[in-house]
Amino acid sequence: MHTIVKCLAVAAAFLLLGAVSVLARTQSNPPSPAQTPNRVAPTARPKKRTPPPDDFAGLTFTDEQKAKIEQIRQAMKLRMDAVVKDDKLNADQKQAMLDGYRRMERNEVFKALTPEQQKEVRKEMLARREAARAEYQKKQESGSRPQP
Repeated sequence: MHTIVKCLAVAAAFLLLGAVSVLARTQSNPPSPAQTPNRVAPTARPKKRTPPPDDFAGLTFTDEQKAKIEQIRQAMKLRMDAVVKDDKLNADQKQAMLDGYRRMERNEVFKALTPEQQKEVRKEMLARREAARAEYQKKQESGSRPQP
């Protein structure tokens, strides 16, 4: 429980820092159009992101939990939609804020679970982490062997 509170505090601080940097940037005077040369903005390739696994897949929720989770998701959706529509934020700032909101959503849903469900989620997360670590080590070992 204490670590969840710490995570939420860190996420809130992260969001506050992002908001402060946005405010500082919007308050500075932009250069006049006569001073800025006409440049074509470089196009960035979209990042290939695999969606994170659903940490709560396979759990059976009570009706009360379902209602609470739906309420959490709707509240986060409103916040995330506001970030996406905010023209004052650049793409990196939007992505950072959206990632923070996703973490907050997972933490809030986790708090809505029973202690047994929380244990199950932790067990699944550790199993995924160990599998990823084993796969990484396997790749490192196969890549570092000298070729005959």
